[in-house]
Amino acid sequence: MKIKLECKRNCTGLFKKPNIKSERQKEILFGEQFIVTKKFKKFFYGYSAYERYHGYVAKKDLTITSNQNNYIVQKGKVFLYKKNNNKSKINKFLYLNSRVYIPKLGKNFSQINQYWIKNEDIKKIKRKKNTNFIQSLKYFKNTKYVWGGNTCDGIDCSGLVQEMLKNIFLKCPRDSKDQEKFFKKKIKINQIKKGDLLFWKGHVAIALNKNESVHAYGPKKKVIRMKTKKIISDLLKKSLKLSSIRRPIN
Repeated sequence: MKIKLECKRNCTGLFKKPNIKSERQKEILFGEQFIVTKKFKKFFYGYSAYERYHGYVAKKDLTITSNQNNYIVQKGKVFLYKKNNNKSKINKFLYLNSRVYIPKLGKNFSQINQYWIKNEDIKKIKRKKNTNFIQSLKYFKNTKYVWGGNTCDGIDCSGLVQEMLKNIFLKCPRDSKDQEKFFKKKIKINQIKKGDLLFWKGHVAIALNKNESVHAYGPKKKVIRMKTKKIISDLLKKSLKLSSIRRPIN
């Protein structure tokens, strides 16, 4: 049995067990697809279509997919509107990389289901030759560290990397250990440049330049910019040695 569904909330958790109190392994965003392989009481078991991550998702958070989503949200958190004007903003929102279907683009606003969204908050789903995948980092400044998080309201180290690459329509595994294997090109530390990924066992950081990196860092409880040498030394004190540096985009 395989049923293709999509998330109908702004985000929902993918859990290790059919229980919302179990470990949340990642989040699935509005419009992202989930492939169901088994039913289990109030949960579906299956995998996220983007990177085939397996787990349990609450049935109530999923709906039949139309396979028509043609835009993604391009800002960290965008609000929806009852009408196509600024005065009608409501307390409903979508996160960066949420996927929506827009049959016809309006002048300043476009309609999604019964709501409206600003055109400046979305972009067409189309593979582009864009190597600046860290341009969306600004939406995660000081975002709190949350294990299994994928949004600007809470994210972890590998989730941050994944959302950056997802925003330029590139594949990226969810966990840091899989990201390290997935990106093949190894870089020496004296060759490091913007966008390179630094890996440790269970952790990853994104280089901003040859001297600084950014990461969602558990001990600091947030996304933080630090000197790369400081990150390396701090993690070495925890017996975590830098295992490799990878270049995700050549």
